[in-house]
Amino acid sequence: MDNKTQEFYDRLKTELDSSNTWPSLYLFKFIVPTENDNVKRVELAFDSMGAVIKTTKSKTAKYTSISVSVEVKDSQEIIDKYQEVSTIKGIVSL
Repeated sequence: MDNKTQEFYDRLKTELDSSNTWPSLYLFKFIVPTENDNVKRVELAFDSMGAVIKTTKSKTAKYTSISVSVEVKDSQEIIDKYQEVSTIKGIVSL
């Protein structure tokens, strides 16, 4: 992981810790190209966590937005999930 990415995650962790009490409900939002198994890969990343997942395709069905509402134990769990799904080609984390 490069320095810029590490700084981003460090800053995110600080912000999450200052604005939340743990455990807490967190809403992840992603946009992925609809092709291949991208949506399924995001869903699998949250499998067995009791997550509520909503997907919406764009008008052209080229992209799919994914909202994942899930209870997390701490800010590190959020960062770990963002890093896990970052390997999906074309994913945008919002």
